[in-house]
Amino acid sequence: MNTGVKITAFAAALAATFGTAYGVGTAVDPAAPDREPAAHAEHESPAPSGRGGHADTAPAGLQISEAGYTLDLGTPRVTAGEKSELRFTIRDRDGRRVTSYRREHGKELHLVLASRDLVTYRHLHPTRAADGTWSTPVDLPAAGTYRVFADFTPAAEGADGLTLGADLAASGTYKAPALPEPAATASVDGYTVALRGDLRPGKASELTLSVSRDGRPVTDLEPYLGAYGHLVALRSGDLAYLHVHPNGEPGDGTTEPGPDVSFTATAPTAGTYRLFLDFRHDGTVRTAAFTVHAGKTAPAGTPEPTAGEEHGEGDHRH
Repeated sequence: MNTGVKITAFAAALAATFGTAYGVGTAVDPAAPDREPAAHAEHESPAPSGRGGHADTAPAGLQISEAGYTLDLGTPRVTAGEKSELRFTIRDRDGRRVTSYRREHGKELHLVLASRDLVTYRHLHPTRAADGTWSTPVDLPAAGTYRVFADFTPAAEGADGLTLGADLAASGTYKAPALPEPAATASVDGYTVALRGDLRPGKASELTLSVSRDGRPVTDLEPYLGAYGHLVALRSGDLAYLHVHPNGEPGDGTTEPGPDVSFTATAPTAGTYRLFLDFRHDGTVRTAAFTVHAGKTAPAGTPEPTAGEEHGEGDHRH
């Protein structure tokens, strides 16, 4: 699309779904992989969950309801370029708002918001009212469809961690951007982050991200939500969600505060993914973003995107 087109919030939702429709209020299956060069190839292994690598019927984040819990998005539409308040609740199988959660990495619930083109990314920390309603300010830069992921563990005995997802439409002038090309390094606010390792479909692999500034390794990363870094991976197309945590944690006697932060991750299928690394240094949380192929090799001589192209609108709001 070469020129911007005015579209309503509903049309924006249709325009940016990459041809995949999702039923609201019911669990859904993963989108069928395409057969184009940058698409997702099927594999015969069970699709692992984004929460812990256990085999599930679908990757995390594709369902609005799971295990008796439902993400009820009270703000399904916003206007691009305007500040809005995003409101939602988690409801149990009886329709009651959930008000009790187990804290993980310092929070009762982690909220990730990403555009379906995977250029805009937010890691948000909403606040919960006594009645179970969560809210957080949002300001989305462009029209289109966004995916909201609620990552939480109910306090109910025996409850497992869940990641539920729902679509959020932003109305305005929509112009589809290109997905940044794969690259082994990314730059943000004067920091350079280098990625080593390959994301593999159906198989656990180690990813190591090394942080430097002005050519010098950063060896004093600061704990952020109980770790020296957090990594989110989203599959291009349907935004299947992986949320993995580092190997080791501050104070365990072996984990160093940089420059390396390592993760163990499993891609549910072959395809193209965006990785978003959150790290804190000098009191500020920053996000470095990468495009990677799981189960495929990027073409030789792939150009490295500029900082603006590579990171798009990655941001943190607390």
